[in-house]
Amino acid sequence: MSKVKQKVSGCFRSVEYAHAYCRITSYLQTMTYKGVNPMIVIQMALAGEIGGE
Repeated sequence: MSKVKQKVSGCFRSVEYAHAYCRITSYLQTMTYKGVNPMIVIQMALAGEIGGE
């Protein structure tokens, strides 16, 4: 998945953005695997209902 993203955009602009992309997609894939709607998870995260590390 990240290789596809890299090919589409040409490259990641920095290592920080690459790590952020991997962290977000990993979290969304985990929630999808657990049967939670990714859109609901995104809404909860933007509303501050999900605590970060």
